[in-house]
Amino acid sequence: MEGNYSSVLLKNVVGELTRLPGIGQKTALRLALHLLKQSPEIAAALGETIIKLRSEIKYCTICNNISDRDICDVCTNPKRDQTTLCIVEDIRDMLAIENTAQFKGVYHILGGIISPVEGIGPSDLSIAPIVDKVDKGNFKEIIMALPATVEGDTTNFYLYKMLKQFNVNISIIARGIPVGDELDYTDEITLGRSILMRQPYQGIKG
Repeated sequence: MEGNYSSVLLKNVVGELTRLPGIGQKTALRLALHLLKQSPEIAAALGETIIKLRSEIKYCTICNNISDRDICDVCTNPKRDQTTLCIVEDIRDMLAIENTAQFKGVYHILGGIISPVEGIGPSDLSIAPIVDKVDKGNFKEIIMALPATVEGDTTNFYLYKMLKQFNVNISIIARGIPVGDELDYTDEITLGRSILMRQPYQGIKG
């Protein structure tokens, strides 16, 4: 619904906030009015933080994780198992797995999954760097931790075809996750168990 505002400034803020996912006009108005009640310093700090996030954030040159530096903390951590690679759809999934504290390897973030309906093909994802990484690395296992959806399964199968040439075990997370679910909506216990109970990937069975 279109709001009637007594201030163009307020209307503009509400309009910008509704650009955020899951934020409707009522929520945006509530947030804007909340900010008006705060001190100018708090509002300024919020604005400056968002600007710095957008202008200074980096993406890890190794795994595509969000980072303050060229290489993220996960990739530079000497305690991580550099022989186990977990492939995820996006950064939210990586964070969800990290929160389970059950995975000690490293990651590769695809930046999406194959979805012909949305016009997303293999060339639109960070797949080629995975092949190069596995070819040049010393990985013993690759875990495909993608959503339990048709698109996720299609991406799993494509990755398997690209990686089966290498001498590395390829596994998939256990399907304790309901079909159709996204990883970042799965509770930590279920997701953690799915990582621990992963199984060898055998392709799509007809």
